[in-house]
Amino acid sequence: MTETAHRKAAHPIDPMFIERWSSRSFTGEALPLEDLLTILEAARWAPSANNTQPWRFIYGIKGTEQFDRIASTLMGFNQAWAPNAGALVIAVSKTHIAAPGQTEAKFARWHAHDTGAATLSLILQANNLGYQAHPMGGIEGDKAKEIFGIPHEGYEVQSAIAIGHLAPADNLPENFRTREVPSPRMDLGEITFDGNFKA
Repeated sequence: MTETAHRKAAHPIDPMFIERWSSRSFTGEALPLEDLLTILEAARWAPSANNTQPWRFIYGIKGTEQFDRIASTLMGFNQAWAPNAGALVIAVSKTHIAAPGQTEAKFARWHAHDTGAATLSLILQANNLGYQAHPMGGIEGDKAKEIFGIPHEGYEVQSAIAIGHLAPADNLPENFRTREVPSPRMDLGEITFDGNFKA
């Protein structure tokens, strides 16, 4: 069994999995470019169906125009905390891919799966360097496509990721502070099945 102050795994796993959590309080200190490129390099080596690598990442470091443009695409309450991150990243997936030896691009139903795998690689590398990383579904995909010139056909905006150094919960607006702890997970028996699927 693996355990931290806030989480306990039912079976032995590497501590990095339960130590990772999606904090919202960041110091606002800009990430060094070298660290961000190391984080993105980890994403490059994620598993990919037929080595098609459908993921694409747009990044901006705090204090740059690119950062502000990414921040402008965030939705709702993400606007209240994510601009304090040291870097922001948008994850985009390529939805149509030509298989090896083929010239015609066809819908790749695994595009989001593989981009998610690359995103987790990015997040775990960020944690390994001492940063926190918080993925967000709350991003205006159409707005991001317009701002960054992402084609409307063949690409899908999946998420944004805030990366930075952890700050005290008191730095957040009051309504966020009680949520600034690692969240629990469902029991393993609720999400895995030895045989038939259970809805």
